Amino acid sequence: MKTTLKSAIALLVALPSLAMASTWEIDSAHSGADFSVKHMMVTNVKGSFGNVKGSVNLDDKDVTKSTVEATIDATTINTNNAKRDEHLKAPDFFDTAKFPTINFKSTKVENAGEGKLKVTGNLTMHGVTKPVVLDVTGPAKEAKDPWGNIRTGVTATTKLNRKDFGLAYNQALETGGVAVGEEVTVNLDLALTKKADAAAPAPAKK
Repeated sequence: MKTTLKSAIALLVALPSLAMASTWEIDSAHSGADFSVKHMMVTNVKGSFGNVKGSVNLDDKDVTKSTVEATIDATTINTNNAKRDEHLKAPDFFDTAKFPTINFKSTKVENAGEGKLKVTGNLTMHGVTKPVVLDVTGPAKEAKDPWGNIRTGVTATTKLNRKDFGLAYNQALETGGVAVGEEVTVNLDLALTKKADAAAPAPAKK
């Protein structure tokens, strides 16, 4: 009897905290990561990564207590030029044979105005981990799709120096400057699907 009573009390205490949190999975089919970098000092080359995975644990009472984890498949890099893409996958740049993924794990979430957040986290790329700050818009208003799934979305952007992550390859130009800029602008568009609530725990045996 005592065990049953203790279990019931523990469940009642836990229920409010469980109700305040929801888990959202990144929908890879409708999400992407784009980037742009200066080329030959005169224009921007743009590219993208596919197969973005991860999850968001959203605190519905206090968004600053939420957490984010995401993984990008670096082998999916696409700049619409096969020869350039192969070079980007090679040891001069991402070295995807050794470092096939790019990973992000949040460490802090801050409000930054209505519908805006600043998400600080550790970005691991090319075997190097550095802190970055994402400027986030969203989450968007929730919507139900034709299959009954609850969906939302966020967009995020940041700028980073590729040399900070060991991507230091470059070529000097005869006219001055270098072939590839150091600053990279990154944009993320993430579609999120709400994960179903876990089943209630089975009642304790008497």
